[in-house]
Amino acid sequence: MNISRRRLFGLGAAGVAAVGAGAVAGRALVTDAPTAAHAATTSAPVSFYGVHQAGIVTPAQDRLHFVAFDVTTDKRAELVELLQDWTSAAARMTQGKEAGTFGAVGGDREAPPDDTGEALGLPASGLTLTIGFGASLFDKRFGLADRKPAALADLPAFRGDDIVPEISGGDICVQACANDPQVAVHAIRNLARIGFGKVSVRYSQLGFGRTSSTSRAQATPRNLMGFKDGTANLKLEDTQLLREQLWAAAGDGQEWMDGGSYLVTRKIRMHIETWDRAPLSEQEAIFGRDKGEGAPLTGAKEFDEPDFAKNGADGEPMIADNAHVRLAHPSVHGGAHLLRRGYNFVDGSDGLGRLDAGLFFMAYQRDPHKQFVPIQRELAAKDALNEYIKHVSSGLFACPPGVTDAGDYWGRALFT
Repeated sequence: MNISRRRLFGLGAAGVAAVGAGAVAGRALVTDAPTAAHAATTSAPVSFYGVHQAGIVTPAQDRLHFVAFDVTTDKRAELVELLQDWTSAAARMTQGKEAGTFGAVGGDREAPPDDTGEALGLPASGLTLTIGFGASLFDKRFGLADRKPAALADLPAFRGDDIVPEISGGDICVQACANDPQVAVHAIRNLARIGFGKVSVRYSQLGFGRTSSTSRAQATPRNLMGFKDGTANLKLEDTQLLREQLWAAAGDGQEWMDGGSYLVTRKIRMHIETWDRAPLSEQEAIFGRDKGEGAPLTGAKEFDEPDFAKNGADGEPMIADNAHVRLAHPSVHGGAHLLRRGYNFVDGSDGLGRLDAGLFFMAYQRDPHKQFVPIQRELAAKDALNEYIKHVSSGLFACPPGVTDAGDYWGRALFT
């Protein structure tokens, strides 16, 4: 595909609001149709404009480039201008276009190009770009302190955490998901280029092999421990649950978050070598599922509902009290669900020759203090899996609603 063909990837239906699966109660626009924007093929574009940001209920793509930025300017007007510039570039790149109007080769040859060029000739590859604002953005710099949502309060420390501050937090995050790693990297690289002098990269994370399915049309993937992950995940077809548990509403406390969602990130390193020496029976007991089919130990198929009251021939529960599937189940947490969009990562090896590998956990929800926090407290205190994992980074971000059209921009309601 040459550059002229690539330019054929226009905005298409981007000007039409793509309604996500279940708008929150109290919004003027409410739908029961699970019509989240998604690409027709793995190379096609995903609509950028809509009631909700793409990249949340969008069927999870195969690759991730996640970045957290610190804002270096102290001028509110410059931050707003950056968000406007980023939104324009994001709308273009998600449709398979270059980041700027002149592109990598079409501008003044004596000036830097307004696109870095490594995605020339590549299709949109289902690219989505999703932005979130961290609690640190709501300090005194930009006059936003009174607009900080209560749900953005700091996460508590959890038992067993070994959090590294340098790869945690951040003023702004951007999640780039695509079916081509170069497309995702290109998107983040160009946003960082556009933000030079106004933001700096705090940390970033590459991911591969999604570890959750966000649509019933997708097969359940496996994590690096070899188990199917995210079987009980929220799906875009769960219209009522999404309205109740995913999308923030004006009545939650901050109207600018109406139609948005809260993102929790956790980098979880796995002790791969130790895990690989554990017997299969122990691995299955830890998860509470069989490794092949992914079925709960009380069932035969992956989506069979676990029977936590069922005992084996020895009189003991077939799914142990400290099994991961039991402790994470919604029935243990008053029906709390998460929409997970995590990815595997392998960041080389450490000084002892062990793989630096694991899960970059990402989960969206309506209120992390009512959903993620109680779930993680239970897991941190009791999960048998803790012997083989370690949480090394943490983040919490308020992801605003979608961009309605070309006159709108990321986070506009927060600043107006």
